[in-house]
Amino acid sequence: MTNPNLTSNDLAAAVRNIPDFPQPGIQFKDITPVLADPRLFSGCIDLLTANVVPGSIDAVVGIDARGFIFGAAAALKLKAGFVPVRKKGKLPYQTYEETYQLEYGSSAVAIHIDAVKPGGRVLLIDDLLATGGTAAAAAKLLQKVGAEIVEITFFIELGFLKGREKLKGFPVRSLVLY
Repeated sequence: MTNPNLTSNDLAAAVRNIPDFPQPGIQFKDITPVLADPRLFSGCIDLLTANVVPGSIDAVVGIDARGFIFGAAAALKLKAGFVPVRKKGKLPYQTYEETYQLEYGSSAVAIHIDAVKPGGRVLLIDDLLATGGTAAAAAKLLQKVGAEIVEITFFIELGFLKGREKLKGFPVRSLVLY
């Protein structure tokens, strides 16, 4: 379902701000109103995939967990496979892992070693670009498997956190900028 009249502003208007979640001082961007509305959700997928011709990529890669929602839908639209980048320890086969820094401590994500064939063209999707650590780790994993990242796309970008700086050298696009 393509909706040519839907814009990023329509999506931004549907995002709900939840103050002080998950901790005081944080303005959480709740995307569930977009997901609950078929017109908005479909339009969001259309906008996320606007720069990619169906059949021109091998896989859409979604980052655990909300990136799975957008990534799987985008993969179907683009006639491509779907590849999950998961938190360390969640994938059953052999994996590459990449550690990244959080505000307090570190975390790690993983991908199956055979998730994408060397030279495979991929679109990397996630719901939110904040500090960029998770997306940068996912991009490094894709480089380890030999994938070519066509674009890294986000529904929402928190520009004031400067996460885009960790993704230098990659084409990055977001639909809604705060």
